[in-house]
Amino acid sequence: MIGIRKVYPGVIANNNVNFSVATGEIHALVGENGAGKSTLMNVLFGLTRPEEGQIFINGKQVHIHKNSDAIALGIGMVHQSFKLVPSFTVTENITLGGEPRKGLLVDRKAAHDNIVEISKRFGLQVDPDARIRDLPVGVQQRVEILKALYHNADILILDEPTAVLTPQETRDLFGVIRSLVAKGKTVIFITHKFNEVMTISDRVTVMRDGKVVETKDTKDTNPTELARMMVGRDVLLRVDKAPANPKDVVLEVQDLEVLDNRNLKAVRGLSLQVRAGEILGIAGVEGNGQRELVEAIVGLRPVYSGKVVMQGKEITHASVRQRRDDGISCVPEDRYVRGVALRATLEDNLIVESYFKEPIGRGMLIDLNQVTEFSQNLIKKFDVRTPSSKVTAGALSGGNMQKVVLARELSLDPTLLIVAQPTRGLDVGSIEFVHRTIIEARDRGAAVLLVSAELEEIMSLSDRINVVYEGRIMGEVSGAEADEESLGLWMAGVGGNAEAAHEASSEHTAETLKG
Repeated sequence: MIGIRKVYPGVIANNNVNFSVATGEIHALVGENGAGKSTLMNVLFGLTRPEEGQIFINGKQVHIHKNSDAIALGIGMVHQSFKLVPSFTVTENITLGGEPRKGLLVDRKAAHDNIVEISKRFGLQVDPDARIRDLPVGVQQRVEILKALYHNADILILDEPTAVLTPQETRDLFGVIRSLVAKGKTVIFITHKFNEVMTISDRVTVMRDGKVVETKDTKDTNPTELARMMVGRDVLLRVDKAPANPKDVVLEVQDLEVLDNRNLKAVRGLSLQVRAGEILGIAGVEGNGQRELVEAIVGLRPVYSGKVVMQGKEITHASVRQRRDDGISCVPEDRYVRGVALRATLEDNLIVESYFKEPIGRGMLIDLNQVTEFSQNLIKKFDVRTPSSKVTAGALSGGNMQKVVLARELSLDPTLLIVAQPTRGLDVGSIEFVHRTIIEARDRGAAVLLVSAELEEIMSLSDRINVVYEGRIMGEVSGAEADEESLGLWMAGVGGNAEAAHEASSEHTAETLKG
């Protein structure tokens, strides 16, 4: 890719970018949010068209105007959010849009046999007749890779492929990637995890501000250097925190059961405690009841049975406002949907919990000067990069938007701080800031409930760790004693409270069939 230039309104996403990948290599592509790496790959895969630039494959210039052009040229892409139809089988998903025909009809046997042959050839074992909704996420990702291979992809782009995988599934994926390369495929690996770059890639390209900073052989670099190139300054990659000093129990959840949107039990007899001055981490693959647990604690989802107790006071059926008044603050997992009002100004977003309190609220009036002063103080304290407190939240980058949410929630001086997926989609510089902010809240005496699908984040931040699987706690371990292997097995439903988890899984299946 030579001289790629892509401009969006007010933003140069790719600024004269040169990028090359050798046949049969694993090439990591890293950079902060907004660095331009996803835009560059979207250009290569035909999802967007650049204003300038040329693309060459095997020395020959090609013209990629749309997605089908890229596929015809042997380029495949596996997106971070899987593009699969849950009710379809593996075969139906892989062959969708390219089904073999027998006359006017789909040749189902030929489709089935094709998938079996491809999966054996590349070591990607899946059941062609299984429905996607019944498969774990690691297997679903195999289906996405098989879908690209079915369309004869020689260049495979993997966008944050380990974001929803357990450590064991990540190792399996790396094995698959190596086997693909051994068979002549080329892999471009977009990630923000430096340990993965060092483990799997042959070369790594770093982007910043729409430009390529440098491309290096992986063996000739290290995570510290990569972080410095990404951010333009030294970054603290490890979480630096003093030992916890836990005190009284702030939050207690007793035998909690919560239903999901299909009226099936997502949380099953779950109990936990969080003490003042500690961080309790909830680890687990997404979709195992974490979202429903958080929503039940903050009052956004009704409790089916069990209790939620805050400082000895039952709040199981209390309103959201009552819980907020009792000292609960929450950084939700989806900042775009629950965290901010995208079309409202930063001032409006920052005062949404304070507009009725002095000095901002004075009876039925709001002191606009106090609103501006309050907001600007928070913007400065939390280093929100914005030209003004009066711009809309939707104009900010993901990292700055997350800082706005943290600023608002921590300005309330919470007794209990719930943070769900706090660094999802953030770059290394923003992650460093968010982690430091969470630890500072703990050290001020707040009880912190951390929910994250990032196992490294859970292990580095948490003082205690609970692993959830199928809505139950599989096991508990202190942060200091946690190891990736054991946590990964619990996340997969192996070991720990395996009998309870198996019972939960059986109940889930029965309820699904009944539904």
